[in-house]
Amino acid sequence: MQIYNTLTRRKEAFVPLEAGKIRMYVCGITVYDYCHIGHARVMVAFDVITRYLRSRGYDVNYVRNITDIDDKILRRAEENGESIDSLTGRMIDAMHEDEDRLGVLRPDHEPRATAHVDEIKAMIQRLIDKGFAYRADNGDVYYRVRRFEGYGKLNNRDPDEMRAGARVEVDEHKEDPLDFVLWKAAKSGEASWPSPWGEGRPGWHIECSAMSTRCLGDTFDIHGGGPDLTFPHHENEIAQSEAATGKRYVNTWMHAGAVRVDQQKMSKSLGNFFTIREVLEVHDPEVVRYLLLASHYRSPINYAPDALDDARKSLERFYNALEGVNPEPGEVSSRFDERFVAAMDDDFNTPEALATLFELVRELNRAKKEASGQAPMLAFELKRLGAILGLLSQSPQAFLKAGAQALPISEAEIEARILARADAKRARDFSEADRIRDELAALGIVLKDSREGTTWVLDR
Repeated sequence: MQIYNTLTRRKEAFVPLEAGKIRMYVCGITVYDYCHIGHARVMVAFDVITRYLRSRGYDVNYVRNITDIDDKILRRAEENGESIDSLTGRMIDAMHEDEDRLGVLRPDHEPRATAHVDEIKAMIQRLIDKGFAYRADNGDVYYRVRRFEGYGKLNNRDPDEMRAGARVEVDEHKEDPLDFVLWKAAKSGEASWPSPWGEGRPGWHIECSAMSTRCLGDTFDIHGGGPDLTFPHHENEIAQSEAATGKRYVNTWMHAGAVRVDQQKMSKSLGNFFTIREVLEVHDPEVVRYLLLASHYRSPINYAPDALDDARKSLERFYNALEGVNPEPGEVSSRFDERFVAAMDDDFNTPEALATLFELVRELNRAKKEASGQAPMLAFELKRLGAILGLLSQSPQAFLKAGAQALPISEAEIEARILARADAKRARDFSEADRIRDELAALGIVLKDSREGTTWVLDR
């Protein structure tokens, strides 16, 4: 198995620290608002990675944190006139609802920052004791970036270049402009915890270092996240964790690609910002999931109406092939499984894995046409491989007829007209049969004739 490592900027043979077991940490959501489609990209990408690794027999311990104390959370709670616990509780529930609809399995552990303040304080104290951190005169505790020799290695950036070229926040309390905060002294009325440095709360970066090592150990196999986290968040995590423990923090760093909307960066100011729940009000969740898998997880993805239409058409091909077949396990050509595994072993290449499913669809349609007896086994294999990607869990009829309740005609009436059409064809009244077909087509209902009879789907 080859995985692209952001740290080394190349694909590498993946060898877990402990044979047969994988420890993986993914940066989760800061729960001050509803999750957006960019969050969905990361959720789905690492859900598929976890599903596939488990299908290969690995015991995966998947940890994804929740940031439930942060400047944005404090501001939003104040704007709403509600408590922090009320805001974060609502947003966590909403996040889980969005994930469930997208078919994203829950991580094994979902630590919250506020439940790990003691571990965070202990790590900060270790950094102070080792000379990597200091308490400033304003009560904040900062990390000494220049004390850590490897700073910048994840992003291949030199600290001096960062200082010269980056927009570094000016803070007279820092020893160096590149230093970042580990502990924030409490302002009046803010949520805070007691500490050796005074009342305050954790900085964002130290939360993940403390929670990941608490759940997975000082060194673990995979750390993942969104494309915007490589700098400064993940760079700072490395510096904090390796300075505190004296050990390599993570073996393989993985980052999902960005989501663009109509080829533009998603932004509230551009009016092209979509929450997951807004999208799922209009589109079938499986269509959205398919769109997110149709591009390689590291590649940028374009969220646009045409792309969603293509995703639905692709899923319709799968479900049309499965329609009328009762999947049963049995012997089928091993080439499908071999090609699927080869694709996913190559840095989780979901586009190539989906190409294998289309090959299976062609074989399944041929078997149905020839009535060869292989159709049930091919359908079973299609659903088995689809399940590893989190796809094809619906019944064909449920997917193909989704939205039928909005039609100006009931399903019972549609079936009655199909029977009337069959009677007309038996009576060789083909003009009447065509009239019924055209009448239904005008309502957005497409009839499909086969040896087993006539079924219908919606014309999308």
